Amino acid sequence: MPADLTVLIVEDDADVRLGCEQALRLEGIATRGVGSAEAALREAGPGYAGVVVSDIRLPGQDGMALLAQLRERDPALPVIMITGHGDVGLAVQAMKQGAYDFLEKPFSPEQLVDATRRALEQRRLALEVSELRERLAGRQKLEAHLIGHSPTVERLRRLIADLAGTDANVLIHGETGTGKELVARCLHEASQRHARNFVAINCGGLPEQLFESEIFGHEAGSFTGAARRRIGKIEHAEGGTLFLDEIESMPMPLQIKLLRVLQERVVERLGSNQPVPVNTRVVAATKADLRALSDAGQFRADLYYRLNVITLELPPLRERREDVPALFEHFVAQAALRFNREAVPATPAELAALVAYPWPGNVRELRNLAERHVLGLGCNPGHGTTAPEALPLAQAVEQFERALIADAMRRHDGNLSRASEALGVAKTTLFDKVRKYGL
Repeated sequence: MPADLTVLIVEDDADVRLGCEQALRLEGIATRGVGSAEAALREAGPGYAGVVVSDIRLPGQDGMALLAQLRERDPALPVIMITGHGDVGLAVQAMKQGAYDFLEKPFSPEQLVDATRRALEQRRLALEVSELRERLAGRQKLEAHLIGHSPTVERLRRLIADLAGTDANVLIHGETGTGKELVARCLHEASQRHARNFVAINCGGLPEQLFESEIFGHEAGSFTGAARRRIGKIEHAEGGTLFLDEIESMPMPLQIKLLRVLQERVVERLGSNQPVPVNTRVVAATKADLRALSDAGQFRADLYYRLNVITLELPPLRERREDVPALFEHFVAQAALRFNREAVPATPAELAALVAYPWPGNVRELRNLAERHVLGLGCNPGHGTTAPEALPLAQAVEQFERALIADAMRRHDGNLSRASEALGVAKTTLFDKVRKYGL
């Protein structure tokens, strides 16, 4: 039996409780005993990793009331009821109310062990199914937010899913427009902190004189105009995630204060000497080379190493051009809803131009172009700007072909026959190209 599953014995008779615990422990089953329903409710919350064995007759709140509350918290939690001799009517009532099984006193250790083993196995399977569903839902959320099927995006999704269960600080590095805040939000939504606040602050968009008050908060009267206490962003993110964009812009004196927050998990408001405990995951983002800045004395090295527990590198769009058609379609659909316009698809020639373009503004530039397209203002990348040179013709054609095939395979759920029919090529030809492009 898995060691992480526990049997909670609820029995006011200390001798009976001890006997039950010993019988289970001799069989290698983890167990814990309490003497009242109230104590049991403190132990067995929603998702409790184990089962409950409870006497029906308890002091204070009885076993039937306990069963009802446990079932309300978690309908899948197996609860085995212990009844006195002759209390068959109560046992039947308990089964009708959702009890997993019942044991009539006096019962043998073998009966107790057999009932709890069966209940624990059911609980183990239920928890595994629940975990798989959560992981699947998390992956579906990631796929809905992180659009694309290029190897770099698939790898990024796997990393985010792997990091979801940790509280490690994360540093996101990428060019402007690559979606650093989106990735930070995905980290938050995939984590156990998703029910609490995601608080984003742009370190480059705040005047230095307001920075400390905004992030750390202040007490009433701490400076002119501070009429009342203000909770800072760090405290507002309690239990959740604090996203610090453009972290390289944070003033040096405040870097020292942030370092203390990360090291000691406390924050002090401006004008106060009272430390306030905080439980906040910090995700920072930068387009700069923080290591180079720290070597040059322009960013605190100790803060860099504290933030750089895990680094996520976001690829520029020019390095994942096969994702351009799917991203463009997604942004067109969003813009059509926003502007109440028709979602007109791009022509093959327009898609070819989109795939060949180097996208200096990355995903943000592509989204803006999709909005222009929906508004009927054209679909010409680099319009009105001095854009970097596009790819050579042969490379552009290859990138476009790869993107079209990836998009067709995505639309037809990986079915080679349907994709080849949609593209108008032989199935064997398409298979060779799928293998050639690593799709």
